[in-house]
Amino acid sequence: MREINLRPTFETSRVLVMILAGGEGRRLGPLTHDRAKPAVPFGGRYRIIDIVLSNFVNSGLHKIKVLTQYKSASLEEHIARAWRLSPMLDNFIETIPAQQRTGKSWFKGSADAVYQTQHVITDESPEFVCIFGGDHVYKQDVRHMLAQHLERGAEVTVAAIPVPRHEARAFGVIEADDNGRIIAFHEKVADPPAMPGHPDLALASMGNYIFNTRTLLDGLEQDAGNEQSAHDFGRDIIPMMVKNGQRVFVYDFKTNRVPGEEDEGNSYWRDIGTIDAYWAAQMDLVNVQPAFNLYNQRWPIRTGMSHDPPAKFVFRDEWNARVGIATESLVSLGCIISGGRIHRSVLSARVRVNSFSHVEESVLFENVVIGRHAKIRRAIIDKDVEVPAGAEIGYNPEEDKKRWYVSEGGIVVIPKRAKIA
Repeated sequence: MREINLRPTFETSRVLVMILAGGEGRRLGPLTHDRAKPAVPFGGRYRIIDIVLSNFVNSGLHKIKVLTQYKSASLEEHIARAWRLSPMLDNFIETIPAQQRTGKSWFKGSADAVYQTQHVITDESPEFVCIFGGDHVYKQDVRHMLAQHLERGAEVTVAAIPVPRHEARAFGVIEADDNGRIIAFHEKVADPPAMPGHPDLALASMGNYIFNTRTLLDGLEQDAGNEQSAHDFGRDIIPMMVKNGQRVFVYDFKTNRVPGEEDEGNSYWRDIGTIDAYWAAQMDLVNVQPAFNLYNQRWPIRTGMSHDPPAKFVFRDEWNARVGIATESLVSLGCIISGGRIHRSVLSARVRVNSFSHVEESVLFENVVIGRHAKIRRAIIDKDVEVPAGAEIGYNPEEDKKRWYVSEGGIVVIPKRAKIA
């Protein structure tokens, strides 16, 4: 791997990061009834927002603003408590809620969110602005993308990854020339163009951008005056800049290299915008060799500390199947597996699984209690839910649909503090 040609002092002092974390996340159903999508728990002890924040902190970029809007209280509390950087070194991670600074409207789109908060850009006076989404699962050393941006003399760089064409309808799709310069940008079209030589693939935008500051501010100003615009980066800003002949380049995420990662981990990226995609990404974590590896000490996923005790497994009465055991699972601090069996599941803090119960391919949030002889399969149970003794979830789709949200893929979602009779 070639060396990054970046001066560390320049990198840290002249780059501002803005993370778009105001999404409503409607397709995540009950999980976003009371919280913003980036605040949804992930991997037992993390929030989704921790993933992108970890990428930037691990990349040495420590000037970060997080733009919030929809039901943002828990997200803002989490960032304030878990993500404190040293102000002595001019480092910060700060949230910026929607404030109606430019008129009597909330954020109308991703570009409008940055337009309404552009005062933080002018206050910091950076040379470059990284604008990334706050709700995807991936690892990225952003210095590589920044190095390419500098080397090509780009005004804008867009991160992209090949996806099957039938899935690309949900993304912005890029057409680029042999030098990586973007010649067309199609936002969520029914028939996305294929990559040259790969008729079944399309080059999808990840929604992560690096802008020269002047280019960004000028583009936002031009877009703000367009009454026909949706004020969205993918739908309006990027196509406008391509059409204007500006130097907009693509960054191939498959060239991404992260310290300590195997090849698959370098290119792992998941859009977890639906219940099925969110559940599948959690199941990726429990594989024997997970592509998204939480145990890479050279690229840690960071979050706040807790004072919960170690997880505890008790009872070994094998003759009557009363064994506290977990296999191919993530079990967080404070959990007590009291004679129950866990397989291919993710347990957040302070979950209790009582005797003779069985939990399989499920995700349990904080303070969930599973009663004796209960059976849970392919379910997501939000925090503070007590599943009564003998209950069955995920075994009878028709009965589950009468009471709970059930995804297209058959994942049952029990909302926060639900009462289960």
